[in-house]
Amino acid sequence: MANIDKLVQAVNDFKKSLNGHTISIHGKDYATVAMRVAVARRVLGTSLDIVTKIIHIDADKVVMQADIFIDGKHISTGHSEESRKASRINATSALENSETSAVGRALAFCAFISDGIASAEEVSTAIEQQDKKIQTAIAELNAVSHKGSYQEWISKNKTFLSELKANNPITYQNFMEQFTTTKNNLINKGVI
Repeated sequence: MANIDKLVQAVNDFKKSLNGHTISIHGKDYATVAMRVAVARRVLGTSLDIVTKIIHIDADKVVMQADIFIDGKHISTGHSEESRKASRINATSALENSETSAVGRALAFCAFISDGIASAEEVSTAIEQQDKKIQTAIAELNAVSHKGSYQEWISKNKTFLSELKANNPITYQNFMEQFTTTKNNLINKGVI
């Protein structure tokens, strides 16, 4: 089977596999990188080669490149940049996050897309970093120092968290990881 035929078959399979397997963020459906990779690997098998390389890495940021090959023929390239200061996760895993995003973008340029080039993870991260409300809630959560301020924070953010869960489930999940860490710290210190 020719490279292009294999790619067309894989993309068609991907499109059929999307039903119920996307994440809705602000009313648009996005495929995750994991979904893109799973379908591409399932259909293309060992014909698919995903090659990643570090373009730049230092204490502040990581830039990655991913190239997609089918039967040795170059099909697409994707790039990604992650700042180590962008989130707690990036503080320790910027390289991994950048690599995942680059792979997702390279696959998107092969037409493994639902509603655009960006993956669900990329859109969620961009919204999280730009949304002042999220940043404020995270800062206030990190400032919680006693049971009263913890309960006040819960009351103040209940509606916000409900809306975040409905509109951006990935950011909500990331937020809840930070919340759980902070809550466990407060429990360990005997504050709550």
